[in-house]
Amino acid sequence: TPPPAGWRPPVHLQPVPPRRLPPQDMVRLDAAEQRAQRLTYGIGAVAGVVLVILVCLLCSRLVF
Repeated sequence: TPPPAGWRPPVHLQPVPPRRLPPQDMVRLDAAEQRAQRLTYGIGAVAGVVLVILVCLLCSRLVF
């Protein structure tokens, strides 16, 4: 069964309308995203090289 009409408490205060957000600088956002992507790829490449070197050292220890 539906609730009775007027079951909600009365509203006395109206919320303030939301403020406008500042405009976005898409060129700067794209440049920052490209820098972050290069940094991420660089860190991944360094980690990959370190892992390959460690695997080679561990395999050489087992063979010799």
